[in-house]
Amino acid sequence: MTDTEPLFTIRPLEPSDRNWVAHFLDEHWRSTKIVSRGVAYYAHLLPGFVAELTHAPDDARPAGLITYHIEGRSCQIITLDSLQKGMGIGSRLLDTVKQTAIEHGCKRLWLVTTNDNLEALRFYQKWGMHLVAVYPNALVESRKLKPQIPIIGKDDIPLRDEIELEINL
Repeated sequence: MTDTEPLFTIRPLEPSDRNWVAHFLDEHWRSTKIVSRGVAYYAHLLPGFVAELTHAPDDARPAGLITYHIEGRSCQIITLDSLQKGMGIGSRLLDTVKQTAIEHGCKRLWLVTTNDNLEALRFYQKWGMHLVAVYPNALVESRKLKPQIPIIGKDDIPLRDEIELEINL
């Protein structure tokens, strides 16, 4: 790595990050409310990690965010965003939550994405996750909890199904 290439660090979210996280989620997810499998989560209040680009010790800028929810022996990824593609930020954020889940005694790490999110489906499978379920027309119900969910998604694909992926820990 050369001196001009940015480095990034991963750190846990802190209470002082909540306003930034709320703004980030509003910008990237249209709301702090995230709906997954019929459950609404306020992701800015969840635990998570932020990836920060660092050119110098006093110059850290957010480059990625992951939030998660642990229930029983399962850890669900609620949101994952990387602002710098191809640097390994998304993978490192997932690795960090995977390690956290293991430390909490979880046996399963899972998430839900939508049928239009082809880039994410490719990414999660390359990272080691498996497709375990498709929930046809699940977004009809999700829109009752979060009307901001659009009808048309990425690449003009009708946004209607939830797809569940997991990895056993």
